[in-house]
Amino acid sequence: MEVAFPVIDLSKINGEERGATMDMIKDACENWGFFELMNHGISHELMDTVEKLTKDHYKKCMEERFKEMVTSKGLEVVQSEITDMDWESTFFLRHLPESNLYEIPDLEDDYRKVMKQFAVELKKLAEKLLDILCENLGLEQGYLKKVFYGSKGPTFGTKVSNYPPCPKPDLIKGLRAHTDAGGIILLFQDDKVSGLQLLKDDQWIDVPPLKHSIVINLGDQLEVITNGKYKSVMHRVLAQTDGTRMSIASFYNPGRDAVIYPAPALVDKEAEKSIAYPKFMFEDYMKVYPSLKFEDKEPRFEAMKTMESTVSLGPIAT
Repeated sequence: MEVAFPVIDLSKINGEERGATMDMIKDACENWGFFELMNHGISHELMDTVEKLTKDHYKKCMEERFKEMVTSKGLEVVQSEITDMDWESTFFLRHLPESNLYEIPDLEDDYRKVMKQFAVELKKLAEKLLDILCENLGLEQGYLKKVFYGSKGPTFGTKVSNYPPCPKPDLIKGLRAHTDAGGIILLFQDDKVSGLQLLKDDQWIDVPPLKHSIVINLGDQLEVITNGKYKSVMHRVLAQTDGTRMSIASFYNPGRDAVIYPAPALVDKEAEKSIAYPKFMFEDYMKVYPSLKFEDKEPRFEAMKTMESTVSLGPIAT
């Protein structure tokens, strides 16, 4: 029997279905590491504008560049599987601690303005979700936001990607399988061209492309803080032969100097080995992540354990 991917109506969190909605989110965090939100409070009009301007920008500024890259690497005629690159065209926007929105070349002003507005809405949603997770986990209100804060506030940024049609989708992935390094990820994805899949019980499961939804997934840091109660999950993007898939993924991550470790309330005092995860500074994790991104996450945690024995970490700023 196929288990339905968790799609959650967030507007119900304010009414009599609050309990059931909280339970659905809890179940999704514990068993999927992913869920899809409808009625999340971000206006459809804003999302439509973001989508239109993102697609316009890709056509105008990035499509040609991508085609040139494909030609220069001879990718349209590859015969064997390519495992060291992704079939995607991307750029990154940084919102916090400071924005780089006005340093990115060739973005039109109305596009900058709309992405700035979208980021404000996504940040609100991310923080609301962190509070919901705290409640589900039995952590004091605001605990996750405080841990993420570090001394200068969270790191927050957006990866804007387009996955163009690919002549050899069986030989190259849109994006290779990985777990996300950070905190909580909010994805606005194409509702016509699919491709995103997550790994559950050794099966690749499609994340359904639904109009005006925001897909949420949990990163490695939440796995550590919840002492493994919630897990970050492997996911990938399949390249498609027709249609360009838009993906706007926003990462609400801990600040660089935030100290990450299992929440004491979630560590079983009785069990000898109940702490399975190291204590580390987020920026140290991000130093090892890029080279190990497309591998299992365990070696990353191991690397942090080795460092842990050599660093003494100060108290968390409150």
